[in-house]
Order: sequence, then structure tokens, then C-alpha cells
Amino acid sequence: MALKEDIGPRDVTSQILIPPDLKAKGEILVKEEGILAGTEVSRLVFKTADPSLRVKVLRRDGSRVRKGEKVMEITGSAASLLKAERAALNFLQRLSGIATQASCYVRAVEGLPVKIMDTRKTTPGLRRLEKHAVRMGGGVNHRLGLYDGVIIKDNHLRLCWSLGLSLTDIVLRAKQEAPRKMGVEVEAKNLGEVQEALDAGADIVMLDNMSIEEMKAAVELAAGRVPLEASGGVSLRNVRAIAETGVDMISIGALTHSASSLDINLEIYPRRQKPQ
Repeated sequence: MALKEDIGPRDVTSQILIPPDLKAKGEILVKEEGILAGTEVSRLVFKTADPSLRVKVLRRDGSRVRKGEKVMEITGSAASLLKAERAALNFLQRLSGIATQASCYVRAVEGLPVKIMDTRKTTPGLRRLEKHAVRMGGGVNHRLGLYDGVIIKDNHLRLCWSLGLSLTDIVLRAKQEAPRKMGVEVEAKNLGEVQEALDAGADIVMLDNMSIEEMKAAVELAAGRVPLEASGGVSLRNVRAIAETGVDMISIGALTHSASSLDINLEIYPRRQKPQ
């Protein structure tokens, strides 16, 4: 899809200027320090554009790379390299940016027993790739989608309350109907809701947009009975303070929705032809 979007019916410029038999070597270079992610999908872009291209991955996903470092080499048809260039770099830059962002959060809470987790705030169609990038940066994946975790949020609660169900009723029904071994998480916006969720039998409580003091009080209230997840309003400026409250997990939408792409480019050099 990425190639079709970029190439369309043909690469007009290359078709006009580049002989189909011209061979070249491409070098993918990192222009700033960060964490690399997306090498495999970038390799697949080149191989999909032209199976005869030879792709060599020099640095693995999860590697910390520095400015000027070469991470991939591609050799073969010059026209094919040009066709695949932008799609391959878009994946590599985007995913490396996410991995780099995740690593910044992980380093910010270094030494504390807390998990840095992603959310479902991902680019449509790219969730698995972006969550892979989070892992490469040292983060942990939250649920992949609506199918692999029960999280009862404010919208669920309002709808269920309109049916006359109490929070205990809601949690009990969720635990009875959920697939085996799938815990039930409940969102709480204040300490009263934290207590309600605990009393209702929640397996995890999400502390939504609470202050540092409220989170500290929630940790004391839970007393280790269930894991607590902090969510909402998390930034690099406050993530360590949040972690120091004693919560078990911190979920951060910014890992994926606000990461800046890492600066990476492709330099293409013609392969000299042997003299006749």
C-alpha cells in the first residue's frame, strides 16, 4: 500500500532520466542520535519493489545509533532504489522516532519498579509496527486492541449505569464473561472511584488524570492488592514524579501519537561499469 501510494502508475522522473540497466548502491544513514526501529519493514519495502535488490541490514532494531552511522546497504537497479526510497525511509524514520521517544521515557524512570506502556493511540493500520517500535525503545505494550483486554472506561460506565447496573454489577459481569485469565481493568477519576473499583473486584485500576498527591493516596488505598496504572497528562517533565508515587504502570499516548521522526536518509551512488 505504501509503495502504491507513492509510485502510482509509474515513477515519472526515474523513467525519464534513469536507464533501466543502471546499477547503484544505496546507503541508509542516520542523521541524529536515537534508537533504531523498522529495519525489517524497510527491507521488505525494497524487496517488494524489486525482489532482485540485495539488502544488508547493518544495525538491528533496538540499537542506539549515532549521527552519521550507516544502518543499511542496498544494491541493484538504480531505478528500483529510487522507487522504494521514500516508503522505506518513512517507515524507518517514523518507527525509529517512536523507539527513541519510548527510550527517553524509560530512561527518565530508570531505577524505579514501573513499566512504561503504550496505548491504542496509533496510526491507523500501523499499530503492530508502532508497538514493536515501543518495545525496541524499552517500553511495554498495553493491549493491542479491543479484543485482548477488558478495560472499563468512563463511556462504558455511563452507558451501563443508564441500564441500572452498579459498578459491582459491571465488574462481576465482565469477569464472568471475559475469556479465561483476562483481567478486568477499571478507570477511576478520583479516590472515591478507586475505592469503588477495589470493592467491586477490579483486577487493575487505572488512575485517570489524577494529581501526584491523588496518585500517592491511591497507592496507599490499594495497598498492593491490585496493580495501578497511571494515565493522562504524562510528559517527560513529570513522568519520574508519577513513577515515584508507587504506581505499577504508566501508559503514555505520546509514545506513538507525538513522536518526532528520526532524521534518516538514503544516499545512492552509481556502480561503475567495467570498461568494454
